[in-house]
Amino acid sequence: MSAGSVPSGVVLLTDRLVASGPLDLVVARAVAGGVRWVVLREKDLPRAERAALAADLRAILADVGGTLIVAGPDPLGGDAVHLPAAGPYPPPAHPLVGRSCHNQAELDRLTTEHYVTLSPVHPTRTKPGYGPPLGVSGLRTLARDSPVPVLALGGVETPEQVTACVQAGAVGVAVLGGLIRAENPTDAAVALTRVFHEAVTPEPSTATSGDQT
Repeated sequence: MSAGSVPSGVVLLTDRLVASGPLDLVVARAVAGGVRWVVLREKDLPRAERAALAADLRAILADVGGTLIVAGPDPLGGDAVHLPAAGPYPPPAHPLVGRSCHNQAELDRLTTEHYVTLSPVHPTRTKPGYGPPLGVSGLRTLARDSPVPVLALGGVETPEQVTACVQAGAVGVAVLGGLIRAENPTDAAVALTRVFHEAVTPEPSTATSGDQT
């Protein structure tokens, strides 16, 4: 993790219970497709098992210069965490701290966090009934007012949704089902990563000099 870097692009959220294969293999395949940021959830695991899984995933990401973020205040031997909206406050002092936010009131509570996720943008199979969804317009409003970079989260699975989130001001999209459940995580990651880069790349100017009349 380079100094001052925050998650961007396509960020993978783990869920081994719905994964299309062993979690480490699914993550490795997504990384092969271009993913460079992974958020380890799996909060139901005992700490020792979760720490061992974190070490495995860090090794996979280290090969490509990627970063593992651990959900919760305990980084499990690393230095990046993602905190829930409910706490802790103030956030622990780590080189990279993210926070889940869902509305303006939660954004207003931020202090030393480096980035936030805004969710849910769309209805999501992972948390049915979670919401109400912000929609792209709600995402745009909160992203504009956020003091830190934002990731769009919740039901973001298609290239079209990735493009819309970037155009609304997100520096990246946090994806769970679209990658974890994918039959081919590498192909899914390639597709989403490609459209993200297309969305953030300025179109070349068509204006030419010397044509003035």
